[in-house]
Amino acid sequence: MIRVPADAENAHSSSVESCPSLRDVHSINPTQLMARIESYEGREKKGISDVRRTFCLFVTFDLLFITLLWIIELNVKGGIETTLEKEVLHYDYSSSYFDIFLLAVFRFKVLILAYAMCRLRHWWAIAFTTAVTSAFLLAKVIISQLFSQGAFGYVLPIISFILAWIETWFLDFKVLPQEAEEENRFLIAQDASERAALLHPGVLSDGQFYSPPESVAGT
Repeated sequence: MIRVPADAENAHSSSVESCPSLRDVHSINPTQLMARIESYEGREKKGISDVRRTFCLFVTFDLLFITLLWIIELNVKGGIETTLEKEVLHYDYSSSYFDIFLLAVFRFKVLILAYAMCRLRHWWAIAFTTAVTSAFLLAKVIISQLFSQGAFGYVLPIISFILAWIETWFLDFKVLPQEAEEENRFLIAQDASERAALLHPGVLSDGQFYSPPESVAGT
């Protein structure tokens, strides 16, 4: 009885195992792949992704909400003009809320510049703004006399702290992972489309299939 060499068996088994992958490649639909690539390129042409745009809207909401609370605080203390002059022109770290408003402006400018204009794909900018916000608010709560000034002594620092950390969570767990996943899908689809283009050449036109003209009888 003739035994098949081990190398031949291994070669045969590897060729059999490679058949499903070849079948998978042949089953790729180039039209669908090109549609995915075009949709991704269309999103890139828009400037920023949808999830990044949502993040920028939330950063804008952060600034507007803190501004609204600060204006309400100015009215509660006896009029906007009088209180504004007291908190801005005669700024006092222990009793003024003007610095919390400036902190919201600082977060807005840095994050919009980094993630909307420069389209940064790293977390260092949000880490910097959150660290500065947390350190400043903790120091202000400990050193200043905000808690003796009523409800706004609690509301403004706490809301500013929470919004800063929500922005950090949203960018780190939503924006950056989703954009990285979409980019990986685009690279995979692009690679598969290139393979499919090699395996499936362009459809032949009708002009490439023709029959020779009939010969005249008797010739």
